[in-house]
Amino acid sequence: MASETLQPAGGPPPPLPAERLCCRCDPTSLGFATTAELAAAPQLIGQQRALSALEFGASIRQPGFNVFAHGARGTGKHTAIAERLQARAAAEPAPLDWLYVNNFAENHRPRAIGLPPGEASRFAKAMEELVDDLRAAIPALFEAEEYQNRRGAIDEEAKNSQEQAFEALQERAQAQSVAILRTPMGFALAPQRGGQVIKPEVFNALPEAERREIERSIQELQKELEHILQQLPALEKTRRQKIRELTAEMAELAVAAAMGEIKRQFAGSAELTAYLEEVHKDLVAHVDMFLEAAQAEAQMAVGSPDRRDARLRRYGVNVVVANEAAGDGATAGAPVVFEPHPTMANLVGRIEHIAQMGALVTDFMLIKPGALHRANGGYLVLDAVRVLTEPFAWDALKRCLANGAITIGSPAEQLSLVSTISLQPDPVPLSVKVVLIGDPIIYYLLVNLDPDFARLFKVEADFDDRADRDEATVALYARLIAGIAATRRLRPLAAGAVARVIDELSRWSEDAEKLSLRVGPLTDLLCEADFWAGDAGAEVVAAEHVDKAIAQSIYRADRLRARSQEMIARGTVLIDTEGAVVGQVNGLSVLSLGSFSFGRPTRITARVRMGSGKVVDIEREVELGGPIHSKGVLILSSFLASRYALDAPISLWASLVFEQSYGGVDGDSASSAELYALLSALGEVAIRQHFAVTGSVNQLGQVQAIGGVNEKIEGFFDTCLQRGLTGDQGVLIPAANVKNLMLRHDVVAAARAGRFHIHPVGTVDQGIELLTGVAAGERGTDGRFAGGTVNGRVEAKLNAFAATRRRFGVAGQGEEPEAAGEGA
Repeated sequence: MASETLQPAGGPPPPLPAERLCCRCDPTSLGFATTAELAAAPQLIGQQRALSALEFGASIRQPGFNVFAHGARGTGKHTAIAERLQARAAAEPAPLDWLYVNNFAENHRPRAIGLPPGEASRFAKAMEELVDDLRAAIPALFEAEEYQNRRGAIDEEAKNSQEQAFEALQERAQAQSVAILRTPMGFALAPQRGGQVIKPEVFNALPEAERREIERSIQELQKELEHILQQLPALEKTRRQKIRELTAEMAELAVAAAMGEIKRQFAGSAELTAYLEEVHKDLVAHVDMFLEAAQAEAQMAVGSPDRRDARLRRYGVNVVVANEAAGDGATAGAPVVFEPHPTMANLVGRIEHIAQMGALVTDFMLIKPGALHRANGGYLVLDAVRVLTEPFAWDALKRCLANGAITIGSPAEQLSLVSTISLQPDPVPLSVKVVLIGDPIIYYLLVNLDPDFARLFKVEADFDDRADRDEATVALYARLIAGIAATRRLRPLAAGAVARVIDELSRWSEDAEKLSLRVGPLTDLLCEADFWAGDAGAEVVAAEHVDKAIAQSIYRADRLRARSQEMIARGTVLIDTEGAVVGQVNGLSVLSLGSFSFGRPTRITARVRMGSGKVVDIEREVELGGPIHSKGVLILSSFLASRYALDAPISLWASLVFEQSYGGVDGDSASSAELYALLSALGEVAIRQHFAVTGSVNQLGQVQAIGGVNEKIEGFFDTCLQRGLTGDQGVLIPAANVKNLMLRHDVVAAARAGRFHIHPVGTVDQGIELLTGVAAGERGTDGRFAGGTVNGRVEAKLNAFAATRRRFGVAGQGEEPEAAGEGA
């Protein structure tokens, strides 16, 4: 629709015709009877800028070009990003699998190994089968006759060596009449005769020479015995060494036989080849674990959930990422991961613990992957607010992106709450494209406050919330509605219903020349309309069903609006809709409660007297006025000072207030209404109370556009409707807001019948003329406003204040107090 404003010269503009109050879509122009005839359109319309940025961010492979997607809620960001990334990822190769294995040299530093897609699971299964084979093969091998015979020979050899030494010593002792006795305290030597040990008294009775000879023999034999006993540990050590060598030899045979196949299967990976060599050596060195495990497992109940010895976990494989290959030999594509709960652990992974004997223990098999592991080589989509609000999650994400590697940590380590020995897994190289989704304010705050953000998220995808309302866009929207109906299995929509939805989309965008791109609320509206169509037994959704869905949605949320109108109707809140009052005007404001907004009138009053040129904003004085509202009051003060009584100082004291306002007030949309009230009080010209006013004003006296114009008009219309429409009532709006009008049907109908009016104004003069019925007046060639006009009266009052103030000064009375007195 055209956007020109109606501002005829020589007087205030006439009210807008009904056709200008709402741009209606003609169902016959759509070219179909129901949406069942239409092919579905893409789920996203009018987002070429954002989709181009997303495509660029996903395509470029340089570091730091991650994407931050932002826009109004409900614009389809999540759906669009999911569709685009999944389509792109399907055509990309699957990334590496990643697994953790034991580091036999440093158990606290598990090794990370990357393998081609599908290989990690195959390797883990092969290692599990290897351990299972060795659990059976090694005990069987050591129970075999060959091993038992060879070990028996070693034991027999050691035993014979000991016995031969003792036998030789025994023979020499007997030849010297000395007996070698075994006692609980060890070996003892004693003289003997005839095979019997000589008692001490008998030995003492022997000749001294014989006793000395026997003692000498015993001493020599004692030394030989000590030498033999000293040789026993060496003999035992030799026996054990031979047994170890035999065990290693036998274990080497078993392990080599078992590992031959797995080494051949994975010979193409240098990392796995090196790891398998370490496994080979460790298996041979710790073969006794399999023997002990077999004994322990044999003692466990057959029904035990896990009869395996926990020590054999050292040969396990912890697959943290497995990208399986597709059945036809192709890969399944790159991963696209959506992490709904991005805690630090869920992003970078965690190390779990299990309780054993009252202590918490862990190993490399308890390393759990995070979203970055699963998305590695693909795409990770996160909600910005959730990442930022989770402790340590944002810093952990930035650290991984900056370093190009995933390092597993925990909040406890970050805070140094624990100093226990834990695992330090190898970092996993990271190649991922991160897409953050959030509101625009989050993006701009991060750009300004986080120095790392601009370096790591260089691509901005800005989703628009409005598109031009033209024939091509309307046709696309009709197909989009058809697609949503088909996807959600809704009834087809008639052309009239689609036209009604199009009109509502323009209202959501607050612009008759635009359409809202908020697909989420659109889908909700279609679902509700389908419900009401079904409730009425209709097979096709008609325009009345859309109307009912809209009305019911408002009804569920408008309790406070109804209460506000009730308070006005009962006289609790004072609003006049007829008569004329000096220094009083009906302003309009918008209240937003969740997703529902409504307008309501507010009485604005002004009082004036002589003073020192100060306009008091009571809302600001009591700290109820926001900065933008205060700015509007200062602007109208500047307008007064620059327009009236130019040859005299402004000698005015004025007060402005929103009557019965008990909450905060912000925005400058009431500044024109405040100015009208002030001009009325100064010129002592009554303002017609059947009008309400909205619009901001600048220092030149031009009325500027504001937001929420439809809700404001409808709020005053509802008040007038309750009291009865007289045909005089109406609203003054900025001429620049005409293109934003998408009013309710009942408001348009009342305007068409001449019972309610919408007046576009471009200047303060036009507005004050409409409100008072008195000409605003222009400066003549003599530099003065014509007498009897509003401007003339205002200037005369200000000149009178200045003259009175000068008289006070001449009389030496000084400045009077700036307290409120009797107003004009």
